[in-house]
Amino acid sequence: MTNQPKKPAAGLPDEATLLAFLREAGSAEKGDIARHFGLKGEDRRRLREMIRGLEASGKLGKRGRKGFTEAGALPPVGVADVVERDNDGDLYVRLVEASADAPRALLVPDKTKTAPGLGARVLAKFEHGPNGWEARLIKVLDTGTNRVLGVIRKSNKETRVEPVDRRSKDVLIVPAVQAADLRDGDLVLASIEKGDHRYGPKRGKILETIGKEDDPRAASLIAIHTHNVPMGFSEAVEQEAENQDLPTLKGRDDLRDIPFITIDPADARDHDDAVYAQRDDDPKNEGGWIVWVAIADVAAYVRPGTALDREARAKGNSTYFPDRVEPMLPERLSNGLCSLKEGENRATLAVRMVFDKDGRKTGHRFHRGLMRSHAKLSYEQAQAAIDGPDKGGGTDDATGPIMDTILYPLWNAYHTMLKGRLKRAPLQIDSAERRIRMSPDGGIASIEKRVSLEAHRLIEEMMVQANVCAAETLEQKKTPLIFRVHEAPSQEKVFNLADFLSTIGKPWNKGEAPTTKRFNKLLDETRDGPHAEVVNEVVLRSQMQAIYSPENLGHFGLNLDRYAHFTSPIRRYSDLIVHRGLIRALNLGKDGLTDREIAELPAIADQVTQTERRSMAAERDAMDRYIAAILSDRVGATFTGRITGVTRFGLFVRLEETGADGLVPVGSLGNEYFTHDDRAHALVGERSGQRYTLGRMVEVKLKEATPITGGLLFEMLSDPESRDPNAPAPRLGMRGRGGDGPPSRGKNRPGGPKPRNGSKPSGGLKGVRKGKRR
Repeated sequence: MTNQPKKPAAGLPDEATLLAFLREAGSAEKGDIARHFGLKGEDRRRLREMIRGLEASGKLGKRGRKGFTEAGALPPVGVADVVERDNDGDLYVRLVEASADAPRALLVPDKTKTAPGLGARVLAKFEHGPNGWEARLIKVLDTGTNRVLGVIRKSNKETRVEPVDRRSKDVLIVPAVQAADLRDGDLVLASIEKGDHRYGPKRGKILETIGKEDDPRAASLIAIHTHNVPMGFSEAVEQEAENQDLPTLKGRDDLRDIPFITIDPADARDHDDAVYAQRDDDPKNEGGWIVWVAIADVAAYVRPGTALDREARAKGNSTYFPDRVEPMLPERLSNGLCSLKEGENRATLAVRMVFDKDGRKTGHRFHRGLMRSHAKLSYEQAQAAIDGPDKGGGTDDATGPIMDTILYPLWNAYHTMLKGRLKRAPLQIDSAERRIRMSPDGGIASIEKRVSLEAHRLIEEMMVQANVCAAETLEQKKTPLIFRVHEAPSQEKVFNLADFLSTIGKPWNKGEAPTTKRFNKLLDETRDGPHAEVVNEVVLRSQMQAIYSPENLGHFGLNLDRYAHFTSPIRRYSDLIVHRGLIRALNLGKDGLTDREIAELPAIADQVTQTERRSMAAERDAMDRYIAAILSDRVGATFTGRITGVTRFGLFVRLEETGADGLVPVGSLGNEYFTHDDRAHALVGERSGQRYTLGRMVEVKLKEATPITGGLLFEMLSDPESRDPNAPAPRLGMRGRGGDGPPSRGKNRPGGPKPRNGSKPSGGLKGVRKGKRR
């Protein structure tokens, strides 16, 4: 418990008393609550029912794994991170263990203490003020802002480091003794020198010159350094990788006669999975199929406690950029011994799965063996071969010889598995994706939409089923593991979704439990209507973010009771842990999961969750900068886009042509004062009631494109929509007085402070193919 109330009570409390207790305590587990009120026997059961009811009604929220707190409440004292600075320079904090949608608190300035910067970790006292939650600084635990990645700007008077992070205001002055060796446009890493920075700019010390801002690779380098993505490998790790040899058949099954093939992106260099399917000749399973999925046996090379293992765990996963990859494992393994290359013997951990004619998996078995890929295909090759000349495809030298023996059986098996998938009804959210193609000289060639092929979905479903097999086996053998967890949407998110749907005339019962079938029904009902895009976006944002956990909480998006990542051990440490668990559970070798690793599973799960989010943020930032670089010579051009985010400080618009996201500041929308209607996801004019709504197609002009920060600033060319006839009548003039003047704070009137160019609305669960995070 956070802060035990001094005066205990007795007997089963009513709802108001229970909420008051939690408000004072900050948070408490069920056992703590029962002890505080002296509950035993039947009263404990009634307390559990009361807690379930309060949680279902949205009055209670979770804190940690077992704790409960009043919904939207913060503890009296807690550790928090400084996560945002608004247009007025005010800082906001969020509890360290809180989710991304948890309440944030305004950090109230304290003249006796130096204000922390963005990224700092603080100990703070929380209070609920008239305008929301406030945090009063007790102590700065970690400044988090000692290093600045920036670009050198030289003038006759001084040399400055301007930060590439668009949220940062820390411009540093470089001492003259260091400035002589620097050139305008150098990309540098600098540290903030200690001292009193209340007056005048801060002084910095150059730690490293990384490159030039006009280097085509600058976007990836900036993202890597900004998010502290580990680069390269130590000498010890490289040497350890070089000393590895291909395992022999000793203790392994010989799977080399099974004609596995790999199907990957055309530019893939690491091939960590291969597939094969054949009809089941068991008369008891007429119409059924046997599907093999072979995965690279990374555990044979990366053993617990080695230098390779320590660095792989620190990296957590590979990070992918348009121009480069920061791999989890050295190239000797990732592109060599662990990659299932065509025609070469490779160690594998494979699963043989049996499906009946209705696509239901009836059994599976794991094999640790030696395999040999019989063909390497791209998604496009495989799809063209299956489509045939009638659909503009056809076979080539690689696909022609294996059509009847390998490709047709794979597709037929997939179509059978698809029956089971359709019955399972995983979440069907549309997610448009784009990729950047690089030219041979390292420049940007183009931005292209990713095409979703049936070949992608075939590999995805086979990988999903293999992951299910891994989780089922380890649960059956009572061997601890790291699950891939995706919880159902919170009550608050469902209520927000229901509120929005009511504005477009779509009913949603707030008391109804969220299910994938219910979401899919909504998406199907609106797919061909005017609200299709906005409903898809709002459903996407209602989803929780997937995590890794040693506790099985199920996977809501896939509608699976148990799920673990098993199929990508070359690029995800979580999968390597699952491999080791299988080796231990099935007695497949001496290099399985250790007792020490089992004890550390909660910490490992938290770590790989954080490294995954670190990589996602770095990849997204790099994409933003590359796209801004492409658009920087098109300032002044007009584009068609869709409103994908509505906030109090403006509209986020995604361009149809490139998928680029940029901001239309609310202060640029004209003389009308627009307020944020979060229920309707709209900016609404106070006088006219006219509105800009989420999902609407608009025309915008590109005003600014800043490659170094990835920021895009747009001007709105489309007029707002007419007032909603069902909405309340708009208020006239200023709040609290007559006239047509602007509101008192004036944050979004023309000429007022503009929002920083680059904040992005938070996203939700993405649709996932092979190579993406599920």
